[in-house]
Amino acid sequence: MTVPPIRELPVGFQVQIDPRCVRHGDLRNLVGGSPLRVLKMSDKALGMTSADGRIEVCDAGTRNLARTLLDAGIAHPRPMAGPQESDVTVVIPAHDNQTGVDRLIEALPGLRVIVVDDASERPLTVVDDDRVQLIRLDVNSGPGAARNAGFDAAETDFVAFLDSDTVPQGEWLTMLLSHFSDPVVGIVAPRIVGLDDPAGDDGGRRPVAAYANGFSSLDMGPNEGPVRPGTPIAYVPSAAMVVRRTAFGRFDESLRVAEDVDLCWRTHADGWAVRYDPVAHVAHDHRQSLRAMLDRRRFYGTGAAELARRHDGLAAPVMTSIPLAIAVLALVTRTRIGLGIALILSGWIFRRIRKPLDGVPARDVIAARNVGRALGYGVLQIWSAVLRHYWPLSLLGLLVSARFRRWFLEAAIAEAAVMWLRSRIPEP
Repeated sequence: MTVPPIRELPVGFQVQIDPRCVRHGDLRNLVGGSPLRVLKMSDKALGMTSADGRIEVCDAGTRNLARTLLDAGIAHPRPMAGPQESDVTVVIPAHDNQTGVDRLIEALPGLRVIVVDDASERPLTVVDDDRVQLIRLDVNSGPGAARNAGFDAAETDFVAFLDSDTVPQGEWLTMLLSHFSDPVVGIVAPRIVGLDDPAGDDGGRRPVAAYANGFSSLDMGPNEGPVRPGTPIAYVPSAAMVVRRTAFGRFDESLRVAEDVDLCWRTHADGWAVRYDPVAHVAHDHRQSLRAMLDRRRFYGTGAAELARRHDGLAAPVMTSIPLAIAVLALVTRTRIGLGIALILSGWIFRRIRKPLDGVPARDVIAARNVGRALGYGVLQIWSAVLRHYWPLSLLGLLVSARFRRWFLEAAIAEAAVMWLRSRIPEP
């Protein structure tokens, strides 16, 4: 892996300010990004910006402005045409999934494809086609090693990794390749959606299938953005991603799980950008039985400890500031003292957020809204930690405390309700 050779955006490249960062049509004062920041646009910068928040790179000034907004997470790329499909090889790591391999190859007409058979019990086969190559590993080495073997065999500047249980949709590759017109972008990933909605005789979806399609851990959601540790899009799954050869630091073959998170974080640390584009879709054949789904979730969870060891602090189940953490913990106690502490700390956080908003219209509303969001997200993190990450401690609490049992049940119901509402109500 190398560092990005240049950071200059090409002439014609466009970015668009995220509408969520604009209040009441005011493009001068932009509030957003993660971590939250405030950018005040000068008259010169406003002159470079269209009424709908677009900036097109045409000179040094627009180039610097576009890069600043991209780096802040306040604007998103609207890139020009990128590499061609002839510049890409699709690598498919597979183990005992002949049906999936056949289905995926059929969905990739005209593309160069390398299938890596990770020592399947019954050796995989591929169609007799010059564009399709098959590599067999003698020993089952895991998905990371299989992807690396396919990458080594590819000769193109860009490599798309697709798992054998995926099927790309529409113009997925064209959409993703366009991001590479930004020379800093090293990895781009699409949104992963459910392949089908299996229906019963009554036409309704089975509960497990419905849950998998609505709450898959592979689905990073409807909002585009940069992929960075500690942000709403902390990583993208390797089930579907495209990488730039010069940016690819290889999957760590010692990891059988979370190798995609590790790759994203190392790529970001090396100065490359990782982007998530939910407009591009790749469908995933979710496991439809309850046992299979729970086993897969358990398997994914085993990678957390190794990530925490390799990436100090980045894999913590709860990531927040100390004042906000105390406020959230005080709030969830549901006591008068706890509520008082939460109110005091919320007021202090409100003042801290409000201070840099001097001169911004409706700054009190903006500050209050962000305090509310921070508290809400903090409560969700606490619920998730108690219900999942720290379940052994929760089990002890359930055994010895009736009050904790009641709180645990309420948290489980409340989190489920919030997740259900978020899946049906788009974020403003």
